[in-house]
Amino acid sequence: MPSDSLRWETLQSLKDSPKGKIKFNPYWSAKDEDILSGYQDSLSLSSQSGVILQNLKSQFPQTAVGLSVSRGQSSPGLIASVSSTGSSREIRVKDNTTTTAESDGDEITSPLSSTTISLLSPEAMAMAGCIVRFEEEQRRKAKMAFRVHQEQQEKLVMVVASTELEQLKRFEERLELKQRQEYQSMRDMMDRETKESIGRQEKLKEEQRHRLKIQNLRLREVEQQRLREAELERQRLVEGKERLRNLNSFQEEILQINQLLEASSQNQTTVLSASIGTYNARGNQLCSQVSEVVRKTAEGQYPSVEDMAVAERALHEMRTQIRLMQEEAIKAQEEEKKKELAESHRKLLEQKTQQEAQKKAEQLAKEKAHKQGLQNDADDTTVKWYKELQESLDKCAHSFEELSSSKDVQTKRLKLDLQKAATIPISQISFNSGTQLREIFGKLNKLLSGQAVLSGGKSISSSQHPQGLDFVFYKMAEKFVKQGEEEVAAHHEAAFPMGMAASGIWQLHPQFGDLFLGHLHKKCPYAVPHYPRMKDGTPVDEYQRILGYRVDDDGLEGQDSFLKRMSGMIRLYAAIIQLKWPFDSKQALPTHGLNHGWRWLAQMLNMEPIADITATLLFDFLEVCGHALLQSYQGQFWKVLMLLKEQYLQRIEAVTGSGQMGSVSRLRLFLEKLLQERQISPPKGQLTSEFWRS
Repeated sequence: MPSDSLRWETLQSLKDSPKGKIKFNPYWSAKDEDILSGYQDSLSLSSQSGVILQNLKSQFPQTAVGLSVSRGQSSPGLIASVSSTGSSREIRVKDNTTTTAESDGDEITSPLSSTTISLLSPEAMAMAGCIVRFEEEQRRKAKMAFRVHQEQQEKLVMVVASTELEQLKRFEERLELKQRQEYQSMRDMMDRETKESIGRQEKLKEEQRHRLKIQNLRLREVEQQRLREAELERQRLVEGKERLRNLNSFQEEILQINQLLEASSQNQTTVLSASIGTYNARGNQLCSQVSEVVRKTAEGQYPSVEDMAVAERALHEMRTQIRLMQEEAIKAQEEEKKKELAESHRKLLEQKTQQEAQKKAEQLAKEKAHKQGLQNDADDTTVKWYKELQESLDKCAHSFEELSSSKDVQTKRLKLDLQKAATIPISQISFNSGTQLREIFGKLNKLLSGQAVLSGGKSISSSQHPQGLDFVFYKMAEKFVKQGEEEVAAHHEAAFPMGMAASGIWQLHPQFGDLFLGHLHKKCPYAVPHYPRMKDGTPVDEYQRILGYRVDDDGLEGQDSFLKRMSGMIRLYAAIIQLKWPFDSKQALPTHGLNHGWRWLAQMLNMEPIADITATLLFDFLEVCGHALLQSYQGQFWKVLMLLKEQYLQRIEAVTGSGQMGSVSRLRLFLEKLLQERQISPPKGQLTSEFWRS
């Protein structure tokens, strides 16, 4: 439309006019200010604007247009006034609260409002709309420019930040590189120092190895020298010992020959007495020579070769002496043989007469002893029982002879394993724990029952060999007796746990009891009781072994050691006869009970006492078994104690020397205390219920 083009031309004219070139602040919206804030000058239009307005007037009857726009509460009102004088028109804009327009005598006044626009004519209204659109367009452009500028600034900031970040990374990389270089240089320096140190150490080690090599060579030389000297010394000792053994054998043979000479001198007739005396004198001289050589060995020296030559010459001469003497003796015997044949009949008659007299004397002695109530030995029934037990023991030992003497390696190993399984648990029995005693008893019972038991980490059974069971019975019984003479002898309280285990095995396996008694009577015949008599032709050392003494290369054991062992075995026997295994389901009486203890005590008091041994064994037996015998036999037991105190003790004192009265005094004090208190306390070590709970 023509009016629209005119409007735009008008606005363009206003814009191109010097007064229309208003300074524009692009940041007015960001600062929330009015676009014309701060501008005080009045605005005027160009001369051509009048023509335009006049043309507009011809189209619109209005002569004046009033416009008032409020830019905000904080901005004053904008007043535009258009006046027409002739052909020229002038527009003035000023600040006021009202706007007045004059045109041909007409005036329109519009009050200003913060939210309204008053249009008095369509032209003014269109003009105002164009202005508003223009302002909005400028504002949009300003916002777009501001947004573009802001985006550029943000991009710039991002570029700067990215640049700074990259620079920071480069700085950190350079710093890290510098640190790595310093670290690498430090490592290089440390490596160099390490290599130098290793080189120095290698050098020192090489020097040390060299020194050690030299030192080892020297030590090896010293050791070889020492070994050579030790070998020489050992060889010298071996040779010395061999010479010493030969010297001892020479001396033994010389002494035996000398004994033969002495025996011959006593047995020969007076015809050879002079020559035999010469032989004896020379034999004594030769014995003295050898004894002089032997005396040096007693001082810690070995005999020299010269000494051995002297001893060998003496032995040779001694053999010559005995040979010459025997030749003379043979001649003399042939001469006296006839005389001996004549006298033999007379001697036989005399011997028969003496034997008959001896039998009569022994019979009278037995009758006398029987009248007095005492015997010199056990009665025939007891002796027979003793011999039967020994025969049973020998028979059992003979039954496993094949197992015992086998040369087979596996059989030997089996025999050793069975012996360990039968003896080691017995060595572990103590009076500290009832649980342990039950475990050991169960293991022994299984072994005797043919079941497998664990021993030394292996499963062992007596059924692995046909003779294994007899071997186990024999060794187990032997071990119990040995524990009595060693463990119980040293610790009297051990008699009760040891006796409890033996009694329980005896109840379940009667064969064990016979073997146990056989071993016990063999080592301690006084447990029968039995006092073995010495038979004709029995060597002294063999008879001492029969009596229970230990006889070895060092000779006969001391009396104290002998009494201690006998005491331990009697204490074990006294404990067994009064004990019963409490966990036997059969609830039977002990196989070997208190009646055997009563029999032993009665038999002891019916026999003549022996010095030292009788008093010792009576005291040990009564101390262990006296309480149990009193509970069982009551008044009868007190009578036995009175007999022992008033009569039998005097007989013990009569056969006891002055230096052996210790055991007699101990027995006397024990009996006096019992008879005074009229009671016997339970023995020490007796097993209680607390023991089985331990």
